[in-house]
Amino acid sequence: MATPEATIARAHAGPAEERRDVVDAARGVFAREGWTHTTVEDVAARAGVAPETVAHYFRDKEQLLLTVLLESAASVAAALTVVAENHLVEVTDLEQDLGALGRAWLTPLTVFPEHFAIVRHISAEIGRLPAGLWEMWQNAGPRQAQRELARRLQRLADLGLLDIAEADHAAGRFIQLVAGGVVQRSFHGAVPLSDFETDELINHGVADFIRLFSPTASR
Repeated sequence: MATPEATIARAHAGPAEERRDVVDAARGVFAREGWTHTTVEDVAARAGVAPETVAHYFRDKEQLLLTVLLESAASVAAALTVVAENHLVEVTDLEQDLGALGRAWLTPLTVFPEHFAIVRHISAEIGRLPAGLWEMWQNAGPRQAQRELARRLQRLADLGLLDIAEADHAAGRFIQLVAGGVVQRSFHGAVPLSDFETDELINHGVADFIRLFSPTASR
């Protein structure tokens, strides 16, 4: 529920700020209630505006969810782009350096908790989601982040540290093997794992990844 101070501040805000308030409120409601149970009235109440104000910026709940999800996914992808750019610049120990990348790759789970709460709901409600939403989300977020990781892994291949025929495939395998275990076991960050369990999953994943893409691996 909006405080009186927030209501007063919103009264002096322009359209851009008001729209941002609606999007932020919708993110919180979708994270809590999911697609099926969220209503425009819920979003309006959380934003401290009338339902007609929400309808002024978004024609329906579908457009609101699409906006929230694409903006949120883009933010996560941008964070992961920074992670990819900041790691493997200079490799001294391939296994340790890939492990450090894997740990950093998981940081969005705690930095963007509302996004991953929405992802959990989406996974459960996939059959009820608006047509095309899943594909647009994948393009805006996960696939964009994977492309950035692929560029970094291709550099390792160019240096002869990995044997990679197709960098995007290798990036997908890295995400699956190194980060996927933590993501699945923690339910996208909903159930925090111990440092020991996290490290064990990452280390095993890195070892499997290296076995798959080592230049000395038998083909």
